Amino acid sequence: MADPRIRQIKIKTGVVKRLAKEEVLYIKEAKQQEEKIERLKAEAGDEYLIKKQETEEELVETEEYKEARTVLDSVKLEG
Repeated sequence: MADPRIRQIKIKTGVVKRLAKEEVLYIKEAKQQEEKIERLKAEAGDEYLIKKQETEEELVETEEYKEARTVLDSVKLEG
């Protein structure tokens, strides 16, 4: 029978890989959102849409960022 420590290491390694991938995707998404807002500003777009995009970006960033940071910190503490 396989050593349970190896199984735990594989699980934790998978978690770290997934979190790293999510972080890259969140950064990419944030850059896309910033580019979209800049494009709207450059085109003298509707102020309502610009404010809405900025507000949504801030909300998503704070909620998801805090959650992701908490998970990453807990993984660092366990390791």
